[in-house]
Amino acid sequence: MTTAINLGGPADDERLLSLMGRYHEELGLDYDDVHRAKVAAPLLEGSPLGAVWLIGPQRAPLGYVLVTFGWSVRLGGMIGWVEEVFIRPSVRSRGIGTEVLHAVAVSLGQAGIRALQVRVDDDARLASFCKRVGFNQSADQRIMTDVLS
Repeated sequence: MTTAINLGGPADDERLLSLMGRYHEELGLDYDDVHRAKVAAPLLEGSPLGAVWLIGPQRAPLGYVLVTFGWSVRLGGMIGWVEEVFIRPSVRSRGIGTEVLHAVAVSLGQAGIRALQVRVDDDARLASFCKRVGFNQSADQRIMTDVLS
């Protein structure tokens, strides 16, 4: 692998929050800095419920991958959900995202994670990217949500 990835920690909060802000703005998501800090802090502090990897040089990362963890009876154990993948626009289409997501998948597989899942909705570009990395569409799954708070 030629692109470095580093597991995010507390010292990475400003860099990660800046990248998350760019990603959320690009997608038109109405998340503010307070929300981003609230969801990122536990992961940067080592929560067993997820992890964040920063891509590229630690001082000036090119992007990030955010994965949360859950349990699946169907898949027989712990699974990861790829919640966010962001690569700075200036370095996209160079294979960095594919390389990094594959490395994260290999690492998590070695740690006992049974599968990685990602919700692509109607985003054809994201679906194409995920297919290149090794994800397969599951025709039998539909996700429904009951927001509890």
